[in-house]
Amino acid sequence: MPDKVKEIIRTLRGAGFEAWAVGGCVRDSILGRAPGDWDITTSALPEQTKELFPRTFDTGIQHGTVTVLLEGEGFEVTTYRIDGTYEDSRHPTEVTFTRSLREDLLRRDFTINAMAYSDEEGLVDIFGGMEDLERGVIRCVGDARERFREDALRILRGVRFAAQLGFDLEEETREGMRELAPTLQRISAERIQTELLKILLSGRPDMLRTAWELGMTAWFLPEFDRMMETSQETPHHMYTVGEHTLHALLNVRPDRVLRLTMLFHDMGKPDLKTVDADGTAHFKKHALRSEELTREVMRRLKFDNETLKSVATLVRYHDYRMPVRGEAVRRAMNRIGPALFPLYLEVRRADVLAQSLYLREEKLADIAGVERLYREALARRECVTLKDLAVNGSDLIEAGFRPGRELGEILQSLLDDVMREPELNERERLLALAEEKKK
Repeated sequence: MPDKVKEIIRTLRGAGFEAWAVGGCVRDSILGRAPGDWDITTSALPEQTKELFPRTFDTGIQHGTVTVLLEGEGFEVTTYRIDGTYEDSRHPTEVTFTRSLREDLLRRDFTINAMAYSDEEGLVDIFGGMEDLERGVIRCVGDARERFREDALRILRGVRFAAQLGFDLEEETREGMRELAPTLQRISAERIQTELLKILLSGRPDMLRTAWELGMTAWFLPEFDRMMETSQETPHHMYTVGEHTLHALLNVRPDRVLRLTMLFHDMGKPDLKTVDADGTAHFKKHALRSEELTREVMRRLKFDNETLKSVATLVRYHDYRMPVRGEAVRRAMNRIGPALFPLYLEVRRADVLAQSLYLREEKLADIAGVERLYREALARRECVTLKDLAVNGSDLIEAGFRPGRELGEILQSLLDDVMREPELNERERLLALAEEKKK
């Protein structure tokens, strides 16, 4: 434990109270993972905790939580409690403070999160959390259905923990999830987004398949269900749209924008599927429909605008292909954006690796050729945007051009020339070219 956590526990115990590190920090420490934060549970009432430390503030005083500040770092200290009824499938209507550590641990979600530790007394593991850690199992404390009725978000959190830790879901826990999955519709979009992102950024983003199998995605991402049910009768594919998406997620590094892009990149296919007389499926213009759905779903799940814009752009261009020629690559960099272009290459590669083996080597060679030309363009600092031009609007006005639409059109035309012939990007040459265009 960090020295500051030890100090808080020591201070509480020195005043005659019980105190323990509890929950995820204990779990992660046992697994050899660095805890994100350290939570402390105590028999001291919030007012008693506040009296023992010079700097505190009320985090959730009605639920017994006080944040203790030590040298600017905050640690949540929560009084042992028993939760009352949960009327909104998320928050207890009331809590009762208790002097029993066992009762406090009993209200927690999963056995691996219901362990407590102190240097003085060691590990308290009443519900078999250590055994479940050793077995690699996510299991509810007590009755699974009761735990999920208390807080529906636990249903998705269980899948998230399994994804992050590489664990399996215990059978009773799975069945409780399946039965109570519809209660997820009562959870806020922000909470769903947080858990979905953690699943996507884990080592097992394909645990979304489990969320689908247990009926969860139907309540917060029904578009994914349609993908899982849409087959692809084409030589280029060997999976349903949904299975292809899951494989694509595994083929790209755990970056927020990249993983979201792979989740959404083919979401428009179910809406646009057509089948030829010979049984071959087509999904014409699916990238544009996927972009529309990306914007709809990301707004629904309350994603920030910057992430939405980046993901939507990559989804729009995920299937954009060009000849392996310098000019074509420069124009693609202009269209997609220099900042997103390297991500576009990663998206294309992940997409191809999740397809069938048909023409795979040729497709990967094509992407490698585009990447080589992209890197050459960067190394030579070739112009691909208006801001890279050796002249700007002020230069043209100074040279006698009138402000207005024509000025913008001339600049755009100069950029077009430079993307075709990069060596033209010199101030005097561009000013001369601009004069010719003016005439």
